[in-house]
Amino acid sequence: MSILKRVRVRQHVNPLSSKYQQSVTFPEWKSVYANLDLPLHLDIGCGRGRFLWQVAQMESNWNFLGLEIREPLVIEANSWRDESGLTNLHYLFCNVNISLPGLLASLPEGILKRASILFPDPWFKNRHKRRRVVQPELVAELAKYMAVGGEVFLHSDVLEVAEEMRDRFSENSFFQCQYADDWLSENLLPVCSERERSTLSRNEPVYRTVFVRGNG
Repeated sequence: MSILKRVRVRQHVNPLSSKYQQSVTFPEWKSVYANLDLPLHLDIGCGRGRFLWQVAQMESNWNFLGLEIREPLVIEANSWRDESGLTNLHYLFCNVNISLPGLLASLPEGILKRASILFPDPWFKNRHKRRRVVQPELVAELAKYMAVGGEVFLHSDVLEVAEEMRDRFSENSFFQCQYADDWLSENLLPVCSERERSTLSRNEPVYRTVFVRGNG
């Protein structure tokens, strides 16, 4: 399959649907990554995975893992990975709010050193807000398994969502916001996501912040 081809999938998937309430089976990580000792960047809600696909080629001294609830996108992204011959990149189909505890426990201790949550589904309606990915339980799991000094990058083009994500991480004593008084004017990650490029091309704002895992 050509890297340029795209599958068509639904834009929204309800993570509370019964079909997404089972944890997935995790791979044998030593068979996934050529060097499992490298630090890991976890991208939650990776979509088509192009952001990680680009960064993995730029940072061969890191491993990358993208999590996505829409399985066709994961299959497509892993095909891109295979065509590129990348051995430091993998995509996994899962509902992160169900599978994250088991996933992180299955990884070698201390390798999670960077995470990103970029433009998550905003779920605007009040009755749908519990579908948003950044819940206190997710933050607690990241705090439990992330190495001290690890970074979490949060980006959104919806101010309410950005503020809610920032509040959820601020409420956890293990995370310290590095830019508590304002939003970052520039992207500190190696590349911009597709959504960020699209947002900036329309001269619309992007709300960014970074949290660091402290000692609690």
